[in-house]
Amino acid sequence: MALTYLHVMVRVKALEKPMAFYELLGLRKPRRYDSEQGRFTLVYLAPPGQEEAPLELTYNWDGDEGLPSDSRHFGHLAYGVDNIYETCQFLMDNGIVINRAPRDGRMAFIRSPDNISIELLQNGEALEPAEPWTSMESTGHW
Repeated sequence: MALTYLHVMVRVKALEKPMAFYELLGLRKPRRYDSEQGRFTLVYLAPPGQEEAPLELTYNWDGDEGLPSDSRHFGHLAYGVDNIYETCQFLMDNGIVINRAPRDGRMAFIRSPDNISIELLQNGEALEPAEPWTSMESTGHW
């Protein structure tokens, strides 16, 4: 049996804030599908040049009573970044809470507007531990 990776899907309560959040991470929208009959929208986002590995945001026009308040059952999304410190600073400067700071120069966690846990990993070797990151406490849960 051969398997082909297609996408990761997460449900969102609205589209504007989640799309803005993922665009801050560097994802871009290669495609969108609106179903009038099904009353839903699918937005696919992916890092540039990696359109074959998209994140699918599913928005149900009439709401989604089944959406849990804490999406930890999902696990997390993970993205590699070229500089974990610069990435976290950029996100903080844009109002994103760093739930788990990159104290080790390698790993950080943030949350999307829909409470999806996002792991950010330093590409290659970990950076040297540096302030203010080494002293930053965790916030909330990740």
